[in-house]
Amino acid sequence: MAAKLKIMLVDDHYLVRVGLATIIALEADMTVCAEASTAEQAIALFRTWRPDVTLMDLRLPGASGSDATRAIRAEFPDARIIILSTYVGDEEIYTALQSGAMAYLTKSAQREELVEAIRKAAAGQRHIPPEVAARLAERLPRSHLSPRELEVLRLLVRGQRNRAIATALDITEGTVKLHVSSILGKLGVADRTEAVTVALQRGIVQLDP
Repeated sequence: MAAKLKIMLVDDHYLVRVGLATIIALEADMTVCAEASTAEQAIALFRTWRPDVTLMDLRLPGASGSDATRAIRAEFPDARIIILSTYVGDEEIYTALQSGAMAYLTKSAQREELVEAIRKAAAGQRHIPPEVAARLAERLPRSHLSPRELEVLRLLVRGQRNRAIATALDITEGTVKLHVSSILGKLGVADRTEAVTVALQRGIVQLDP
């Protein structure tokens, strides 16, 4: 008899892990080998269990699912990881796939699709649902923000004005204005409020917990 596929679950919500474990228990060729609630736990448990496929939540306390995926893949290039998320922002999808994920599924996916994605990942195949592919296609290459622009945008999301941003980043107000202008242009928006709305909708930045 062939060995069962070892699946690791990474999600900070216990009930989500219970639900996933229940689905996997119904499959004769799969078993849950480990569960983690943070990126750090996921990395440590991956080293111990070497799962065939990992189901990784995107938003975790501390480091993100994309961060964990990138770290695991750097150490284990053959790691097969599926991102599971409530969110379908194009930047989040792009970041997750760039980090080395084999698939990106929303948590509204049906059991059959989840099981299919697991088997495809174990076989080294990608699985990108049509709605996820459509959101990814909407991503504009010109919207790539520099690290400094992302810092400014995160402070805009917190409601900070130019003077406070300048103080926080130790730059001049004039430099802040230039960054804000660049951010508006790259996001294709007219003002700061619209920039914040678009950034949150697309998953470019997230609200602090």
